[in-house]
Amino acid sequence: MRHLRIFVVVADELHFSRAADQLGMAQPPLSQAVRRLEKDLGADLFDRTHRQVRLTAAGMVLLDEARELLAREARLRTLARRAGDGGLGALRAGVPPDTTVATLSSLLSACAEQSPGLTVDLQEITTEEQLRLLASGGLDVGLVHQPVDTTELRLGPVVCAELGVVLPRTSPLARLPEIALGDLSGHDLVLFPRAQASGWYDRILDTCRVEGFVPGRLRHASNPEFLLALVHAGHGVAFDQGPVARKEPHVVWRPLAGRPLVRRTTGAWPAGRSAHPAAPHFAELAAGVLARDRTAALHREERPGPPDGPPRPWSVVYEESS
Repeated sequence: MRHLRIFVVVADELHFSRAADQLGMAQPPLSQAVRRLEKDLGADLFDRTHRQVRLTAAGMVLLDEARELLAREARLRTLARRAGDGGLGALRAGVPPDTTVATLSSLLSACAEQSPGLTVDLQEITTEEQLRLLASGGLDVGLVHQPVDTTELRLGPVVCAELGVVLPRTSPLARLPEIALGDLSGHDLVLFPRAQASGWYDRILDTCRVEGFVPGRLRHASNPEFLLALVHAGHGVAFDQGPVARKEPHVVWRPLAGRPLVRRTTGAWPAGRSAHPAAPHFAELAAGVLARDRTAALHREERPGPPDGPPRPWSVVYEESS
C-alpha cells in the first residue's frame, strides 16, 4: 500500500522531485519504490524517455485501481477505529428517485431511533448508479429495483408492490374496473429511462410482450409529474402504483388483471468483508418502512371514493430473500 500511495502522488504530479517534496522524502527512495512496484507488477508505469514524465497505458489502468484500493484501506481503518470506540460513523445509503417524502422521513426516524450512533447520508440515486457506486466503494448500501446482478452483493428482505395502468380519463378503457395488458395493444407507453433500472425496465417490456401488449412507441419520463402530463396529453399509457396518479384529475388508474407487474425493491450492499456493519440493519429497516407505508396507503385507497375508482390500487408482499 505504501508503494501504491507513492505511485499515486507521482502520477498526480508527473514529476518525481515534486512528488518527493509532497511526501516529505528524498527522491532516490521514491524512485526506488516506483521501480520496486514496476518490478512486482511486471510493467513500466511511467514513460521516462521524454523530458516530461508520462503515464504508460499500464500506469493509467493502475491509477484508477490504486485510488480505489487506497480509499478502501482508509475506510477499513476508519470503520475499525469507530467500531473500537463504540460508534458506527456514517452510512452512505442510496434510495430510488421515486421514494416519497413520507417514506424518507419514516426511514430516517427509524434509523435515529434504533441506531442512535449511526449517521445516515441519504442520496437519491437510480438503481444503475447505485450498483456502480456499490461496486466502486462509493456507497455502503442501496435500495434497488430488482432484477439486478447479485454476484458481488448481499440482499436484504424484498418488498413487493403491484403496478396498475394510468390512462387518460377520456379513454374508453377507463370505464373498465380492471384492464388486461393485452387490452393496451396499439397504445404508446410512457416509461422511466432504461438507464435508471435496466433489469426492471426489460422485465416490464418482456411481460408486456408475453401478455400481448407491444407498445407502438416508447416515451421516457423520469419525473412522475411529467409522466402524468404525457398520459393526459394522449402520448401513451403508463404503469404506476396508484396514489400519485389518483391525485391527478385528468387521468385514471386501473389495476391490471392478473397483477402481472410486480416491482420488487430490496436493500443491497457489497458482499466483501469491507462492507459497512450497519448495511444489513439498514436494509431490514428500509424493508419494514416500505412495507408499512404501502400498507397504510392501501388502507387509505380502500376507503370509499369516487364511483369510477378501482377497489384497490395495490397489494404489498413482504418476502425474505433466499
